[in-house]
Amino acid sequence: MKTLFTAFLSFLLTAGYAQSGANGAWIYQPDAPSDTSVVLLIEDGYFSVTHFTAHSFVTTFGGATRADNGKLISTFEFSSGDKGMVGQPHEVAFRQAGDELTVTLPEGKVLRWKRAPNAVPNSLTGTWRITGRMNEGKMSEMKPGPRKTFKMLTGGRFQWIAMNTETGEFFGTGGGTYSFENGQYTENIEFFSRDNNRVGKQVRFDAKVEDGKWHHSGKSTAGDPMYEIWSRIK
Repeated sequence: MKTLFTAFLSFLLTAGYAQSGANGAWIYQPDAPSDTSVVLLIEDGYFSVTHFTAHSFVTTFGGATRADNGKLISTFEFSSGDKGMVGQPHEVAFRQAGDELTVTLPEGKVLRWKRAPNAVPNSLTGTWRITGRMNEGKMSEMKPGPRKTFKMLTGGRFQWIAMNTETGEFFGTGGGTYSFENGQYTENIEFFSRDNNRVGKQVRFDAKVEDGKWHHSGKSTAGDPMYEIWSRIK
């Protein structure tokens, strides 16, 4: 697993920059059968790579990404396994054709990804940062700073990540598949770093996008009432 993890450090930098067609959710295609799933999300100039099994979270990492002269240039903002990665730049070359994304590592190894089953784009597709939360009946603004919580929604999949980009601390993540229909946002949890018992659960929320902000309300995975506001990353 560590070898594969190291390999992904190179590839992830790549996928993130394919602004023309690479946005979405991608599933790693291993050369041999494996009980570990690896998912790559790319949206709004941001990416994440997550490893998990049917019962447990393994690792995740990601950050900002952009394309420049055929190279993918990324800067890590979070890593659950190595906070020393945070702030480090990387660049690689990649090729994306249709529903296949390939990355060739310096030693010649080719990593292949298949696009996840297509999902109908909706107004929640994007990378969001939490900017408001209801506390005791009053909405509290959460101002930008090094401690942040992002949520990526793309290709029918979602992932939230809590991090501190200044200290490199990683606070948690969770993700899986989602749907958004008739004002109802539904998550099907496939991994949850803080509590593996959440895997397999489905949670529903009321959701709407107004003036570019995502209003997210209902009950948390712990069953507590919640009302949050999320804004797209700049």
